[in-house]
Amino acid sequence: MFSSSKLTLSLFLYLSFFALFSPSSASRSTPSESQKVSLALYYESLCPYSANFIVNYLTNLFKSDLISIVDLKLVPWGNARLKGNNTFTCQHGPYECLLNTVEACAINIWPDLDEHFPFINCIETLVYDRKYLEWKSCFQKLDLNPKPILDCSEGGYGKELDLQYAAETNSLQPPHKYVPWVVVDGKPLYEDYENFISYICEAYQGTPIPKRCTQAFLDLAKIGKEKAKRSVCYKEGMISSLSEKVRLIIASWMKHVNLADGV
Repeated sequence: MFSSSKLTLSLFLYLSFFALFSPSSASRSTPSESQKVSLALYYESLCPYSANFIVNYLTNLFKSDLISIVDLKLVPWGNARLKGNNTFTCQHGPYECLLNTVEACAINIWPDLDEHFPFINCIETLVYDRKYLEWKSCFQKLDLNPKPILDCSEGGYGKELDLQYAAETNSLQPPHKYVPWVVVDGKPLYEDYENFISYICEAYQGTPIPKRCTQAFLDLAKIGKEKAKRSVCYKEGMISSLSEKVRLIIASWMKHVNLADGV
């Protein structure tokens, strides 16, 4: 009887040890922080294309196992412009400045991605639906206490956060040209930002490979070297530059036509 119990105990300890240290254990299957792919989104709250990306594309990370291999960072500043005495203006007006600050405060107060992303997604969904004046309804929808966010956004600390994000955005290399500006492992995706999942899968070096990446690799191969054209909100300087280029092209074409008519 004793030897049988001893054998059973030994077998139990052996199986427990094997389960603990086997490659299939949870500790092996969960990517370490160093293995995760960094994904940064530089955006502004009222750019419709930023809202579209957050609501219809970025949320896909949370609908699969992809979020486990991604270190996601949101930077709500976009094409805002610094002026004197630490003041600034926003591309889509004062209300965009407000919502940029609100979202910056949410990231700071609720640093866990699972906490601040649903709130930001709620606001951007209202932006997408052109109901952003109702943004405070997100507190009730998500059962959140509004006081910390309102205190932050209406006080001086919210402005400090804005200036921090301004410095981070303005130090990008290469500089951002528009929003949404999506960066994977330090490399901007330019106008191919909607295919960000394919780039994440390509950059990921860990194991196991998420199931979603199998299709993503096929998508990336299909894209090849084609340059996608997506809708974006250009920086004001970029718009002026593009307008000048168009003007010069038209002027050159008109000159060519006039010369041809004179022959």
